[in-house]
Amino acid sequence: MSSPSPVQIREANAHLAALHRRVSELEHRLEEAENTVREQAESLIRKDEQLRSATQQITEAKDKEIFFLHEKLCQSEESIHKLNQTIKEKDSLIGQLQHRCQLLDNICKSRPLLDSMLSQMAEAERMGPVRDLGKPTTNSSLTDGESNCSPSRLSNHKDFSLSEDDSDDQELDGVVFGTTV
Repeated sequence: MSSPSPVQIREANAHLAALHRRVSELEHRLEEAENTVREQAESLIRKDEQLRSATQQITEAKDKEIFFLHEKLCQSEESIHKLNQTIKEKDSLIGQLQHRCQLLDNICKSRPLLDSMLSQMAEAERMGPVRDLGKPTTNSSLTDGESNCSPSRLSNHKDFSLSEDDSDDQELDGVVFGTTV
């Protein structure tokens, strides 16, 4: 083998120097790329931790809101149940009051007839008992003290008016028709 010429040695040295520069440049770029990848990985890890923390907070807030809304829903359903029960009770009361109102309407419609009947009864009571002229009054089975329709009993009661405009009838002011609920 022959020894290389000085030109070949210079060219080989230049080639080796260029190759060494290229390797150094590539190592430097590799180091920069590794640093960039490391920084990006660290950034991704931080972002991942931030997202996990945010997700955890959102999940906790969601769970609290769901619990609050569930409690509110239960309270609303309980209120609805109570209100429905109250409505049923009020409807029952309304039905009873409507029936009583109808009874009072019927009584009011019958008042003229009742007034007429009461006036006739009052006139009959003022007339007194029927006396048989052939029999003595002392042997009568009913005396004025025993009769429910006697004029003396009428005098114990306040006179009454048979007209609808009568405002003197204060005995009936406190009277309530029907039964209480």
